[in-house]
Amino acid sequence: MDKLPQALILEILSRLNDSADVARCRLAWKTFDALSSDLRSINLQCSLERYIRSRSRASDSSSSAQITIPFKRIFLNLVSNLRVVDSVRIGTEKPLRDVSYDDVEDEADDLYLTDGNFVKEWLPRVSGELKSLSVSDFWVQSCWRRSNLLPLVSAYCHNLLKLEVKNAWLSVDNLNPMPNLTSLTLEFIRLDDDNLNELNRCFPSLQVLNLIGVGGLKLPTIHLPNLKTCHWAVSNAPSSLSLIAPNLITLRLECVRPTALYVEAPMLAHFHLALDHADTFVVRRFENLKTLWLECLYIGSLCFKFPLTISVEHLTVDSRKWAKGAAGYSNFTLDKLFTVFPTVSSLCINPSAWSELEACYDPDGWEIRRGRRGLKTFRAYLLLVDPLLTFSSVASVVNQCKVHELLAWTRVEMGIVERRNGRFLDNRSYIRFNATNHDMIHRRRKYW
Repeated sequence: MDKLPQALILEILSRLNDSADVARCRLAWKTFDALSSDLRSINLQCSLERYIRSRSRASDSSSSAQITIPFKRIFLNLVSNLRVVDSVRIGTEKPLRDVSYDDVEDEADDLYLTDGNFVKEWLPRVSGELKSLSVSDFWVQSCWRRSNLLPLVSAYCHNLLKLEVKNAWLSVDNLNPMPNLTSLTLEFIRLDDDNLNELNRCFPSLQVLNLIGVGGLKLPTIHLPNLKTCHWAVSNAPSSLSLIAPNLITLRLECVRPTALYVEAPMLAHFHLALDHADTFVVRRFENLKTLWLECLYIGSLCFKFPLTISVEHLTVDSRKWAKGAAGYSNFTLDKLFTVFPTVSSLCINPSAWSELEACYDPDGWEIRRGRRGLKTFRAYLLLVDPLLTFSSVASVVNQCKVHELLAWTRVEMGIVERRNGRFLDNRSYIRFNATNHDMIHRRRKYW
């Protein structure tokens, strides 16, 4: 191995995603140790096992107890060993992030990774060439401490392109504009920016924005002219949500029951909308929308809020009310669905939405009289609660394929799923009907 080119050895080291593995390699071979300073990335994650081990040894006062090197010190040593750093990932692994404040009392700060004093120790050293930064804090220690991580990053990292912060309480005081930042992810964050004014002002070049479980919002408005991809998952706290993004292409929006929801995105092509109620929901016409996924407590009430939309080609519908099968009354029918989306070429109905269809007492509810001229694929996943009702429903759909061959239906798929403890089982009964030759296939197939 001593004859290997240094460039190849460095390439081998750079393929190791975990900085802890790099440290082990450095101990195994002096050449690895010598070349490790030329690496340009750091990825250090604290595991649940390490956390438990450090706490048990801290409580053991005997001299025989092995000393655990503090996590922050390990990270600082890694930073000091590298000449140039363009990517930093520091955080806690998911099992440790899932530990709640109610499960453990921990007033220490050894894993408070968004601590301003700690950040000041290493960020100025790497900021010059830093392009990507990810910090996943330990919520037990960070939830009650407000961090000035964002202002520090804006002050030092002028070339940063991608920023990700999870599980922290973030201040926006003295936040500076970052015109080069194109990707921002804030996940499970308490953010001191009620209406997202500072986010809009300081990150004008964002093309990718993920706001997942961000609290502290009142009347948030996202107004970003360059935004192309957005995932926004909010709690039931904000009563009004607004998004203005003239170049937005892909949007995933998850909310509970907003009293007002405004989306201005004329270029939107892929839209995933999930909410509980759509009582006061108003939708503008999306001229370029191609893929639409709708999920609601009553999917029928949400679908009918949309105006006639002739651009949608791929449609998926899901419901939350009928998770255990048809019960009660529904006004959701296939005919009404195709009235709103008449040019759909691929339709997918998830199990709960199919149950909502079965709950409709309209005898003509399964007849599709309007739209569906371009439909080529009909895929449905069924909850087998009432076999007679389900098989009758399936027969109604299949019979229409046989009668209306000119509708260009090429494939109908019905997957029968079973739900236990709130989760779908892996095995599904799978029925495929090919409209061109009237063949029907029934078999078992594993979907997920």
